[in-house]
Amino acid sequence: MTLTAAAALANLLNFIMFAMIAVWYVAPWLANRPRAEALTALLWVQAFRVVALQIFSAQHFGFAVSDETSDVIVFGDVIGAILAVGAIVALRYRANIAAVLIWALVAETVFDLVYTSFLGVREHLYESASAVTFLIVAFYVPLLWVSLCLVVWQLYSRRHEELSFAR
Repeated sequence: MTLTAAAALANLLNFIMFAMIAVWYVAPWLANRPRAEALTALLWVQAFRVVALQIFSAQHFGFAVSDETSDVIVFGDVIGAILAVGAIVALRYRANIAAVLIWALVAETVFDLVYTSFLGVREHLYESASAVTFLIVAFYVPLLWVSLCLVVWQLYSRRHEELSFAR
């Protein structure tokens, strides 16, 4: 099996398993939480996107990614992490801007994940991904997509509820 096929298979299988966990366990739990609490739990998954900074270390140890592409990957993920943490803080303090920050995170994340996937395919990055880089691609990216779908579901299906925590 090629490295690209292995990464794609791992990505697909993890996506399926995360979707199963989301439907069977996470969605029922979210339904029983206040809207802000449910969104906050989901946003924490996005907050750790700063792990993308490891790409600079990976480049040093043989990950064949151009400086331009690594900068795009890092910039997108760090912006996503900042938006996620900003939204968490806004939810915590009941700031009116929380929903705007969350929708901005959704738009940014969709663009970032699609665009960086395109760049990864164009530069054949699956062929040199190993260690943490492989784990991010095969494990964390599917988790980001599933959590993002849950965020959109919470934003849309509970749009008439207040964005506040239970007392």
